[in-house]
Amino acid sequence: MSRLLNIEEPAAAAPRPSMTAFLALGFRPLYLAGAAWALISIALWIFAPQVLDGPLPLVYWHAHEMLWGFIITIAVGFLLTASATWTGFNPLSGRPLGLLCLLWVVARAGFLAGGLPGFWIATAAELLFFLTAAASLMRVMVKGRSRRNYGLPVVMLALGAADLLYLLAALRGDYVLLMQRFDLGLIGMAVIALLIARRVIPFFSMRMVQGLQIPMLTRSGHVQMVFSALALAAGVLMQIVPPANGGPAFLPLFMAASLALTGLISLGQLLAWRPLAVLRKPMLWILYLGYAFIGIGLLAAAVQVSGLLDPSLLRGMLARSATHVHLIGMAGFCILIIGMLTRTALGHLGRPLALDRSMLASYWLMVAAVVFRLAALWPSAASQSLLHLAACAWILCMGLYLWRFAPMLIRPRPDKPAPAVAPPRAAAQPAQAR
Repeated sequence: MSRLLNIEEPAAAAPRPSMTAFLALGFRPLYLAGAAWALISIALWIFAPQVLDGPLPLVYWHAHEMLWGFIITIAVGFLLTASATWTGFNPLSGRPLGLLCLLWVVARAGFLAGGLPGFWIATAAELLFFLTAAASLMRVMVKGRSRRNYGLPVVMLALGAADLLYLLAALRGDYVLLMQRFDLGLIGMAVIALLIARRVIPFFSMRMVQGLQIPMLTRSGHVQMVFSALALAAGVLMQIVPPANGGPAFLPLFMAASLALTGLISLGQLLAWRPLAVLRKPMLWILYLGYAFIGIGLLAAAVQVSGLLDPSLLRGMLARSATHVHLIGMAGFCILIIGMLTRTALGHLGRPLALDRSMLASYWLMVAAVVFRLAALWPSAASQSLLHLAACAWILCMGLYLWRFAPMLIRPRPDKPAPAVAPPRAAAQPAQAR
């Protein structure tokens, strides 16, 4: 176990909160907003579902807010920050970043408030959020000649398009169509998560574990991206020409094979990164664990999409869409997220790259939430209790993160005074692999 630190500064030495510092880089407001919304939305979904009675009700709202309102929001915050390091130019800061966050707030409030006017205002605000984020990323990628990252803004636009398709299906109340479109968003997010994690996990590991040398696996990463893109393309084609309505009958099996190969490559990469070498480094094993669950979840998604499994097997767990959704979305993305929320925030805030007790506790609480939630998928008399335990662990996890990091996120770095205007190059901290 890595040494745990109590990273505390004397009250007199702590810089004062600064709006300039808070809006200097995308991770600051979006990490804070995303974590707070993760706490609030789960509390509403589990303990006050009666308030979710708008055009996007109950499970439709929950699925949407977890993927597009929380997971993808954190991804946008990371990319807006990491791209400043990759290119030397800050995509958004100051008022433009504040306006992006305002769009995000309008979307969350509109989908929660209920009523068709609120729904359409929220939809417009959310699409503008994705469009602005994608355009800002593409601008600095082109300006910084970061050609290998040109695909990221395109995937961001695809996530926005999948969001719109999901919202339209939810408005129609077509659950089958809705889950198909949700899967498009889930796979699109998996493309981004795999791309980011495959770069940062070896980089972080070799920096933290003395003498550790592990491969970056660029070639297998390219193959992995090809298969994930093929799975996404097959999913889109099945939306346009469903096999049940005369579309190509091979598409479900083609999509399943692409998902399975993507998952297998992910697990193979993980083994090549020497996971046993990081068991005493919680800041690393949490990332390895999230990456492993994405690979496992993609295999489960392949089983579900193929339609070849006997629904009676394991009481139908592997044939249910909820299984791969929670393996990828919760066990994969969210375990990765709690690791990235701490590691990247500490790096960009100029803090020691070490965990204190509250940060480590947030890791274990997230793992507990995942275990309880996956256990609740197994039909039993304990399912409801397990679901409540998962929600409580989740809320405590996010609450601990906010308690520990919110005071840091709203203040300047302790090693740098708050600038009058955040210069693009100075804003980027060398905490990410170029």
